[in-house]
Amino acid sequence: MLKKILLALTALIGIMLFSVYHSDLSREELWKRYSYEESKTMDLDGMPVHFRDIGEGTPIVLLHGTGASLHTWHGWVNHLLDSFRLISVDLPAFGLTGPHPKRDYSIAAYVEFVDQFVQQIGVDSFALAGNSLGGLIAWSYAADYTDKITELILLDPSGFPGLSAADKAPPLPMRLAQNPISAALLKRLTPKSIIEKSLLDVYADDSKVDQPLIDRYFDMSLREGNRQAFVDRSNTARSIDTLSLRNIHQPTMIMWGEEDLWIPVGDAERFSRLLPNDTVVILPNIGHVPMEEEPVLTAQVIADWLQKVRD
Repeated sequence: MLKKILLALTALIGIMLFSVYHSDLSREELWKRYSYEESKTMDLDGMPVHFRDIGEGTPIVLLHGTGASLHTWHGWVNHLLDSFRLISVDLPAFGLTGPHPKRDYSIAAYVEFVDQFVQQIGVDSFALAGNSLGGLIAWSYAADYTDKITELILLDPSGFPGLSAADKAPPLPMRLAQNPISAALLKRLTPKSIIEKSLLDVYADDSKVDQPLIDRYFDMSLREGNRQAFVDRSNTARSIDTLSLRNIHQPTMIMWGEEDLWIPVGDAERFSRLLPNDTVVILPNIGHVPMEEEPVLTAQVIADWLQKVRD
């Protein structure tokens, strides 16, 4: 009887592991599924960088957050392309771009990446927008390259220690990536339920987390090298100088979803205290990714604000 129980348990564990085991997906396969008609690739520092450049007018460079890709800006692009040039990019470690050859995921490396990217596409003056990690990269870039930025748009940006993390543990995927045992498993065993749980966390309206959204985020996580890159990035020590925010004198929009579960809405005030020329908009019933959860509303807020500060 004991032998039968052990065999049954072994079989059950085997079935469970098989259900969450996933091989890497090639960039070519994902390109067929998720590239846009306007998708382009540039070779930058040994990476095949995926980007989208569409629309006419003043350029806005768009930086996504952790686990996302340039697809997170799709709604903004559709709403704003008649008035602006929208340039979105898959950052190293994410999307179709994939891992950095040097496995360097420091904020300084991301800032350098952004500068090389805009130089290659020939843009030397632009508005810069970023969400979450992309927001941290955006304001860090603006602090270092103040002469290139016309306006700065921060949507639920990260950057502040202490109060941002004191009340709760980091998101589950990051906790798993920071544990040596689970990190090793994450490179092959990737339950789709983790992706779904993360999306339900970052959206306030669960009804908007549909299967195509879950599938896209999940598939992008399986891009060759992205799981290792996620582990590497989650274990990269950060040294962030929030006082450098005082160097940013360009008009800055701070937009925050009031229902953000990952970075508390109170951090909007912390950013505002250090930015000398800012506007704060708190959005009720919206979570951590405002531009993705409510693209039309948030894009219109940005369009109106840009027109106002430029008049």
